[in-house]
Amino acid sequence: MNNLIQLDYLDKNVCAVRERISAAAENNKRSVDGILLLAAVKYASAEEIDYVHKVLGICDVGENRVNTLLEHYEKTDNEGLRYHFIGTLQKNKVKYIYDKICLLHSLDSLPLAQEIEKRCARDGRSLDCLIEINIANEADKGGVSPSELLAFTDALSEYPHVNVKGFMTMAPAGCTQEEYRRYFGDAVALMRTAWTDVLHREGEPFISMGMSGSLEIAIECGSTCVRVGSDIFRH
Repeated sequence: MNNLIQLDYLDKNVCAVRERISAAAENNKRSVDGILLLAAVKYASAEEIDYVHKVLGICDVGENRVNTLLEHYEKTDNEGLRYHFIGTLQKNKVKYIYDKICLLHSLDSLPLAQEIEKRCARDGRSLDCLIEINIANEADKGGVSPSELLAFTDALSEYPHVNVKGFMTMAPAGCTQEEYRRYFGDAVALMRTAWTDVLHREGEPFISMGMSGSLEIAIECGSTCVRVGSDIFRH
């Protein structure tokens, strides 16, 4: 009981985030069922992850670092829990996590795609991936530049075990609401072009876009997955 009391701040935080998502969906005439809440667990403990999963019903968690993912993977009750990798993934770290995650949000180079292909082909499996777009061409961030997106997407056809499910992007830190709207709008337009004209897919791609401070605008612009960390796990 004491443990539950110590973690009860998570109830309030998750409720508030879900209310924000629901309001944004309603304001934009979208179904809340089409928007995934991904808990970004960079600074969370295994105990907190188990609580938001088992008690609060969040089944998808996003990891930024390989070593933290491996630590959490060993310490949490993984039944029904889906791990996503949302940070920059180095090629030499693929071997540690490719069989533990349900979705990679940060595919941004052909060498990384080649390594995923090699590992998955050997095991007779595939890995669902999102192409990361560096929408503002920030030098200190990963992601494919907007000008290279279509060619990069086309090149991935050489890797049949790399299953492109959609795209991910991040806006620069400290954006105003209008800047968020512009970056996200530009990114989604590029995503949809790559999805239909290069991948020749029907329907909408999976779009991972928006965090604690920008989830409403991301949903307005078409996001289907918001990555929320600080607004869930803050005390």
